[in-house]
Amino acid sequence: MDLQICHLYPDLLNLYGDRGNLMVLRRRAQARGICVSIAPVRLGDPLDASAHDLFFLGGGEDRQQVLAAADLRRRADDLQRAVASGAVVLGVCGGYQLLGHSYRPAEGGQLRGIGLLDVTTEHPGKAAGRLVGNVVVDCALPGVGTLVGFENHGGRTRLGGAAKPLGRVVIGFGNNGEDGSEGAVQGNVFGTYLHGPLLPKNPRFADHVLRLALRRRHGEVDLHPLDDRIEETAHAAAAARARAVPRR
Repeated sequence: MDLQICHLYPDLLNLYGDRGNLMVLRRRAQARGICVSIAPVRLGDPLDASAHDLFFLGGGEDRQQVLAAADLRRRADDLQRAVASGAVVLGVCGGYQLLGHSYRPAEGGQLRGIGLLDVTTEHPGKAAGRLVGNVVVDCALPGVGTLVGFENHGGRTRLGGAAKPLGRVVIGFGNNGEDGSEGAVQGNVFGTYLHGPLLPKNPRFADHVLRLALRRRHGEVDLHPLDDRIEETAHAAAAARARAVPRR
């Protein structure tokens, strides 16, 4: 059994160690005897979207997002077909914003996304504070439980009717600091503001993503449990650290 992963724009969208998410997916797959290939795709590189089971986009600053957005739109139809065939997409922060319909940064014109998520994002302007800090989220996905991570974003994301929140904020700001939502889910497409990176601290979510991606070509896969004592300890420590800070 094998898993084909595409890492989109690793040289532009990789804040706060987002690449660690792919390292976790590979380690957890290999521990179960699954071969993993990770293909980096940069600006202008050829991409056969049908060859990949999972696409990952990390976060980046506004300038890097502008560069990535134009290239990503060129690939939008291919990525939409891949998703329709069962491929999984995971976007973090800037990558999350570009998966939506649009992102209006603090300066410059509006960036069009690729609409895989029914969300829009706007930066309220430089005078507005960034949404920064540790986050605890009650995840809406069955069996995942709590998510922990770190957020640092100026954009405020609003969900349309086709997207559902990845979870509800317990501690932190989430999508916009107002409606209590964090992230978005639409079929096999996931977006979140949780950096840190996300998956090392949240092994149950990592397995959820892994299982979905494997299903595309291998059908339902029973992932045997791993010894997650270290991961669960890291998860608990991150949650405790977040809860130790007074609510804002």
